Amino acid sequence: MCNLYRMTKGTAEVANLFNVEGDLTANYGAEVYPGYPGLVIAEGRARPMTWGFPLVLKGKQGQPLKPKPVTNAREDKLDTAFWRDSFARRRCLIPVSQWSEPNGEPRRMTRSWYGLPDQDLFAVAGLWRHSAEWGAVYTMVMTESSPDMADVHDRMPVIVRRDDWGRWTDGGFENALALCQTWPDPLTADHTIGRWMDDAPLPEQPGLF
Repeated sequence: MCNLYRMTKGTAEVANLFNVEGDLTANYGAEVYPGYPGLVIAEGRARPMTWGFPLVLKGKQGQPLKPKPVTNAREDKLDTAFWRDSFARRRCLIPVSQWSEPNGEPRRMTRSWYGLPDQDLFAVAGLWRHSAEWGAVYTMVMTESSPDMADVHDRMPVIVRRDDWGRWTDGGFENALALCQTWPDPLTADHTIGRWMDDAPLPEQPGLF
């Protein structure tokens, strides 16, 4: 599952590419981590939201624990209670330059970065909603991996072609679901020696829903 990605463009440039209004006060990092803000295309605007739907778990005594951000939604789980309403009513596009997966042995994992050849910005399928905990939040939709990265992870983000942007955000349930396919074209791969956890303030993840 993707718990780290890059988005290296400014709000105005993103808004122009997607032909939407841009929140020029948006504040987000070039590398986006769970529980932190990223830029999202929703309701005709490029706007910041927190990455991850809050999942509130309970402790041994039944007390509510600190919410955990669920950053990824499996395409085969979109009709379950946790995702159904957002998938039916609040689909969004997530501008991405590259996404990263941990590669290697536990505690010695490095970062492998994936992207599209000759494209420094593309759209990933997402869902969003309002939350009491963090305000507007979003999650990425995931599907089975491309052969170009299957040796590192068995899931990858759903990449939406430009011609299908409107179909994803505004199409019917079945139309949108049909777009949740493995990317058939080549991916770029940059297998770095950077340690996965060196700079990444990643909270514990509740798993891929």
